Amino acid sequence: MVSLPNSLRPKPADRIARAVSDLRMGFPVHLSDPTGGALVLAAENIQDSQLDALREMGTPELALSDWRATTLKVAAYDGDLVRLDIPQSVSARWITSAANPADDLATPMKGPFRSIREGRADLHRAAIHLCKQAHLLPAAVLVATGAAEIDQVLTVTLEEVDQFFAQGLGFRDVVHARVPLELARNSQVHVFRAENGGDEHYAIEIGAPARDAPVLTRLHSACFTGDILGSLKCDCGPQLHAALEAMGTEGAGVLLYLNQEGRGIGLANKMRAYALQDQGFDTVEANHRLGFEDDERDFRIGARLLQKLGFDTVRLMTNNPAKVAMMESCGVAVVERVSLKVGQNALNAGYLGVKAAKSGHLL
Repeated sequence: MVSLPNSLRPKPADRIARAVSDLRMGFPVHLSDPTGGALVLAAENIQDSQLDALREMGTPELALSDWRATTLKVAAYDGDLVRLDIPQSVSARWITSAANPADDLATPMKGPFRSIREGRADLHRAAIHLCKQAHLLPAAVLVATGAAEIDQVLTVTLEEVDQFFAQGLGFRDVVHARVPLELARNSQVHVFRAENGGDEHYAIEIGAPARDAPVLTRLHSACFTGDILGSLKCDCGPQLHAALEAMGTEGAGVLLYLNQEGRGIGLANKMRAYALQDQGFDTVEANHRLGFEDDERDFRIGARLLQKLGFDTVRLMTNNPAKVAMMESCGVAVVERVSLKVGQNALNAGYLGVKAAKSGHLL
């Protein structure tokens, strides 16, 4: 057997990225810690044949977030999550129905559910975090493996997962080039790549902003429906264009375009949330029914990209105080919050009202 030198071996963050990819594709991942381990599958992808295989290995359990547990009216004894017994008689459809709220109103009587109280929930919590990172529903199926090694399945440790989410990602400026924009002619685009090969994020640098003075800045989360399609359900597209126009007029600025679609839950889950909004739920309620927090974005990314570009003081274009607080906590001083009130229309009035009432946006 050939032993790879350390320089060619994947680092812990690389293994997390591979685990996320495997879960997204419907493959199992092995989570381990000093006391044992568990084989994990994403709940939304599980097939009957996979469930049968897990039952041959032991007693599978379903892990759901506390928000999803609230919708299902199940007590979350582990605080931020619930562990459910998967009855021997049910199929994979029972699992996906518990995880996915698409049919909640059509089939309100689910269960019965039996919460598991004994034992630890650390591996279950890590599994939910990995599913979120994969932009899947925050729900996972686990079966205990003890200390056994699992052949042909990627293993990541609980410590690696915890460190990954605590520390966040590092980035490198892969390339930048001039891109004249309609609203800001003197512009260049920087492409930042996560060190583990994850999502890329972009910085549009307008003019030649001084590094020793506050720079006009916008942290803009990607919105396919608003930025590209011109959706009237949100104000994202108008905010993007207004920010670029303001920077173009001023002659300098930085717009960070962060690939955190749907407040960080991904486009597929965002469309699930939209479908729930069509049933009468507001933005926050829809996210909760899916099992997510109000906002799953990681604003540390924006701070790190600004610091990579050489900026540590900004005039931040936002209506969201949480962005200001996060920049400050990450070492980026916000000397001014610049209001960005554009894009209001009859179709997004309720959406903006929820932003103000439940998310604290200053509208």
